[in-house]
Amino acid sequence: MTKRMIKIQTADGTCRAGLFTPNGEAKAAVILYMDIFGLRPALDEMAGRLVAAGYAVLVPDLFYRFADKPEFDTKAFADDDKKAQLFGMMRETTQAKTIADTGAFLDALSAEGFSGPAGVTGYCMGGARALNAAGAYPDRIAAAASFHGGNLATDAEDSPHRRATDMKGRIYVGAAGVDGSFPPEQAGLLERTLREAEVDHVIENYVGMKHGWCVPDHSVFDAAGAERHWKRLIMLLDETLAA
Repeated sequence: MTKRMIKIQTADGTCRAGLFTPNGEAKAAVILYMDIFGLRPALDEMAGRLVAAGYAVLVPDLFYRFADKPEFDTKAFADDDKKAQLFGMMRETTQAKTIADTGAFLDALSAEGFSGPAGVTGYCMGGARALNAAGAYPDRIAAAASFHGGNLATDAEDSPHRRATDMKGRIYVGAAGVDGSFPPEQAGLLERTLREAEVDHVIENYVGMKHGWCVPDHSVFDAAGAERHWKRLIMLLDETLAA
């Protein structure tokens, strides 16, 4: 595996991103949308799992607009000031901004030789962004996954379920068994909306898993649950991008 840090020009500035590629030819490219804690070794490790499965992976810093931000880790929530800073950056990094940025991410992948159909996967705050990207770039994104993503079907105008009719790719949603940011009523609305829009999709409930269970440095990381998520994600990508 090779990792390079690249700079991607967007409408709002320059976004740094990790580009991870296999030693041989990649099956396709995947964008991995970070959780709230940002770029760090744990996400490199996750990108490595996808590279091992044959994919090139782009991991962009969605908080690039905050140039003076410190490095965070999953212990940041224990500090009230850091927690407030993280949630503030997440609020200001709107869905619309990430959707616009995704166009630049896809262009960057094309410039690196990955111009075909792509996949996206997101964790925590990245989950909704992955689904919104699928609706915003339906001719480019063939597979989108959300794991412990929150606010996937709400009253907000930028709620991902509102883009269901624009989606052409396959959608997978892995929900934590107990997650206040994606309660059963949201899951039901998302299921109904995707089905009515005739979107090929699966919404799966990971019983006993908590919000954040997939990410290896998270306090609620669950090894067995994480392996299950890898099986589901790689199968989704293989069936849509490598068939």
